Amino acid sequence: MTRARGGAIAAMLVLLIGAAVLARSMHREPSKAANTKPTLMLLTSLPLVFNEDFSIEGGGSPALTALQAHYRVLPVSTTSASDLSKAKLLLMAHPLAQTAENLVELDKWVRRGGRLLLLADPMLEWPSKRPLGDPLRPPPMFADTGLLGHWGLRIDGPEKRGSETRSLGGYEITTASPGRLFGSCNIGSDRLVARCRLGQGRATIVADADLLDPKDLGGGAEHNLDAILSELSTLQH
Repeated sequence: MTRARGGAIAAMLVLLIGAAVLARSMHREPSKAANTKPTLMLLTSLPLVFNEDFSIEGGGSPALTALQAHYRVLPVSTTSASDLSKAKLLLMAHPLAQTAENLVELDKWVRRGGRLLLLADPMLEWPSKRPLGDPLRPPPMFADTGLLGHWGLRIDGPEKRGSETRSLGGYEITTASPGRLFGSCNIGSDRLVARCRLGQGRATIVADADLLDPKDLGGGAEHNLDAILSELSTLQH
């Protein structure tokens, strides 16, 4: 086994264990208020639920807090059929590469009525204390292994690096080195967002994931998380 493959497997195991631990904790004695919230599956390589050391202590992010105020957040490890059967709404925030089999299952799930918000960043600027190449560091770019092309889309890198103002969910937001989307779906004028109708379901693709870290982006990012919640709400209706 190569060192790179071994590191990738180690990273996946950490995410699998972390998701299982969090999912178990979230199922303990749910309150009546929690039961009234819709379920949102969350698949991400970003330190939204845990900190970079994958420790519960000091974990949790403003993004997770905002999501939990409106949803019962359910972390999942992959886009396998068994994971996707748990809900009808999925947020994929700069996920790790999925296997070809799981991408097929994701496509089927959407076309059968699933609703997906995918944050696919071609140049992630998220700060990390882990060195480049560390398998536990979020990948530097979204690993598109054919999914977007299957949906008639292409994502290009940013024209320039740095903070950019964009529109999302009816809000003006701040992004970091956002990508550009092209293709057959309904694409916004600034090319940040593509909205696709696929069979009975829908997928919204956003060419930036750094927007989930408004504290690091500074001024102008105060509505970033509102925009994400707005997009999720739109997908539900």
